[in-house]
Amino acid sequence: MVGARRGLCRVTFTSHLPWWRSSVPWQPEHILPRAWERCQPPSDRGVNTSAGQGQHVGVREERVSGDLEVPLARRGMETLFREQPETGNQYLEDALLRSYLQTHLPAKVLQEVDRDLERFGNRLLTQIRALGWECELNPPVLRQYDAWGRRVDHIITCSAWRRMKEIAAEEGLVAEAYERRYSNWSRLHQAVKLYLFSSSSGGFNCPLAMTDGAAKVIESLGIPGSLKNAFGHLTSRDPKKFWTSGQWMTERRGGSDVANGTETVARKQPDGTYRLYGFKWFTSAADSDVTLTLARVVDAEGQGSGGLSLFFLKVRDEEGKLNNIQVQRLKDKLGTRQMATAELWLDGAKAELISAEGRGVASISNMLNITRIHNVIGAVASMRRMLSLSREYARRRVAFGKLLKDHPLHVQTLARMEVQTRGAFLLLMDIVRLLGLAETNMASEQEQLLLRVLVPAAKLYTGKQASAVVIEAMESFGGQGYMEDTGLPVIVRDALVLSIWEGTTNILSLDVLRSLSKSQGQAMAAFLSSVQRKLDVAPSTGGLEPAVRQTRAALGRLEHFLRAAGSKGALTMELAARDFSYSLARIYTGALLIDHAARPRASPTDIATARRWCSQELCPVALELDNGSYEAEAALADGALVDGGSPACSNKL
Repeated sequence: MVGARRGLCRVTFTSHLPWWRSSVPWQPEHILPRAWERCQPPSDRGVNTSAGQGQHVGVREERVSGDLEVPLARRGMETLFREQPETGNQYLEDALLRSYLQTHLPAKVLQEVDRDLERFGNRLLTQIRALGWECELNPPVLRQYDAWGRRVDHIITCSAWRRMKEIAAEEGLVAEAYERRYSNWSRLHQAVKLYLFSSSSGGFNCPLAMTDGAAKVIESLGIPGSLKNAFGHLTSRDPKKFWTSGQWMTERRGGSDVANGTETVARKQPDGTYRLYGFKWFTSAADSDVTLTLARVVDAEGQGSGGLSLFFLKVRDEEGKLNNIQVQRLKDKLGTRQMATAELWLDGAKAELISAEGRGVASISNMLNITRIHNVIGAVASMRRMLSLSREYARRRVAFGKLLKDHPLHVQTLARMEVQTRGAFLLLMDIVRLLGLAETNMASEQEQLLLRVLVPAAKLYTGKQASAVVIEAMESFGGQGYMEDTGLPVIVRDALVLSIWEGTTNILSLDVLRSLSKSQGQAMAAFLSSVQRKLDVAPSTGGLEPAVRQTRAALGRLEHFLRAAGSKGALTMELAARDFSYSLARIYTGALLIDHAARPRASPTDIATARRWCSQELCPVALELDNGSYEAEAALADGALVDGGSPACSNKL
């Protein structure tokens, strides 16, 4: 804190934590208003407050008027204090989460899960948040050479990062999904813990996503004997045994086109193992213990096989030396700086082939499914965290004579973000519910098809939602939201990657189309029938009637689009892919919100959320079809718009 005494400033730094992560209780008597507000004459109209807030606001107004009498020279040396939003146990404060669990979990499971989540919420508050901030302040560093000039390529991580790994094991953040002590509800239990953990994890949610994905791949292969030990480590609750996994796919020519962009080759050795040679351009969680990666098997003459194969490798050998891997550099990223992302050169790295030769992309699809779901978890968690802080700030911040929460326009903005966050949350919960059924062989064929469509659609849509919501929430703090030491920009930066990692919006839109094509339309039929069933059980009168009517109409427009697009060429569907995926996400989320609001214990807020969500354009793909946006002429116009201002194109004319 900064204080003034005899014309001098004394500075004492009490904490490295951003104000909203601090465990120190908020003290209104220590707060002064912003500088520009101090210049305003005291209001003689009083302040509109709700019960319990009037006294705090009154104190602030008295300090405004009293401070005007302080000499200007003295006031210029004082530090201005801001209202600090204080949040408590995230689980106990998340009404939507608790109501969802109460609605869906069996009574005995609910009792145990509720107890575990309350305990975990307290641990987040008292221990994990501070560690997460320490990870942000102490990003990884690459030490390539030792004092004697020997190449060591040591990625140095902070003690908080290493402690996060121990906590992840202790809490079973991967193990929970594979122990299946709650049968099909185990995956949902795990997802909820990750949702609570994500925004406080200091970026450790990313290696957990890849670790979960690696465990899923190994399980899908039947846990072969050679991988049994690795699976045990990846799903262990013992911090001394727990391993994390990487996912090394992106190469220099790469991105999402791994089939054509992978240059890494694998050469078989006499003992049956393989040696990998190639350059991995973007490897997240490069400090992990093991990894899955793709390579093309070649023979002694260097002739490659027809497709990519999947390999498992340990990053270091038994002596702790790198497995013929060189760390070229760490990536300088916009966000997720807490986690080491590196460029790696594989120069004969020893690896084990774990897929059928040439079937690597198909084998790693299980991993991508899991990491995309983790991406959705991160998106929803970032929205919820920023909105919780914005809401608390609005209850404390005074502007123009009253609390922000008493300004209707400010509350309207928060309410719109809340609708987006609630919709995304229910979409996430339904996906992990379906995944839990599939993993315990309880899912019907329709539910499995539905899951295949929803994962890419949810990943792409929530990634976009998160970017919009966290930026809007940051704006709700005014200039303070732009300050690094508040911790708010960290959440924003880390959220912006969510529309890029595990497939960009356009790539995933095309993946949605592939899922429909490969199932010969059965996945689309499963989607339509699932939405229809949810609407059929909802009340047709009362508060939900407009939402039900609008969703039915959107479903009809979607079916009309499918019939119309079916008579057109492939270009139409490619141009429509993005809008089509948005339409699926909006319609299905609307049905989920209606279903949640139709339950016996639903609140007026649940009904209002469903109505507001469904009042938007739920089926933009039908609207754009009518506008001619997917015709060949529109594609030519798109090209003209993009290239029209290009000097290179102008020179050709």
